[in-house]
Amino acid sequence: MTQQFSPNPGTRHPDDPSVPQASVATVSARQRWMGVLAKADAALLLRYVADAPALPGHTVLRGPEAGLVMVRGRAGGGGAAFNVGEMSVTRCTVRDAAGRIGHAYVAGRDTQKAELAARLDAALQGPEVALWEDAVIAPLAAEIAGRAMRDAERAAATRVNFFTLATMRTQS
Repeated sequence: MTQQFSPNPGTRHPDDPSVPQASVATVSARQRWMGVLAKADAALLLRYVADAPALPGHTVLRGPEAGLVMVRGRAGGGGAAFNVGEMSVTRCTVRDAAGRIGHAYVAGRDTQKAELAARLDAALQGPEVALWEDAVIAPLAAEIAGRAMRDAERAAATRVNFFTLATMRTQS
């Protein structure tokens, strides 16, 4: 069997048949909650965490520290990659009281949000995942989806339909 490519030495690609499906499901769940935490408004995140049970104690391993990343894009979604510009991000890594490691990268320079997101990442890897999903992640995901819907409605309101004379004749 050929070795699957993995960007991190010592890890296996999720398509590798030797990777248990449970770990693939865990990876996708973690990707989902990390996406929600990264996109969440800091004030909402603080509000939902304040209403939830207390997070476990933690030790900061790295950061929170702000830096820059290069944002890349592709023309038409499939063209050659090009640099769009730089973006500031804040990262943080923590270890909770149970020894779980949590990471977070958030847009901007909000160190409090980055540390809180890393603490939640660590907590969500534990046995009380359903508690944190229900108390923090699900409401944040609903807020993000609602915000995306409002943005789409606002954009749709400005949409212009261009008709040609030929199109108008076929409609009547």
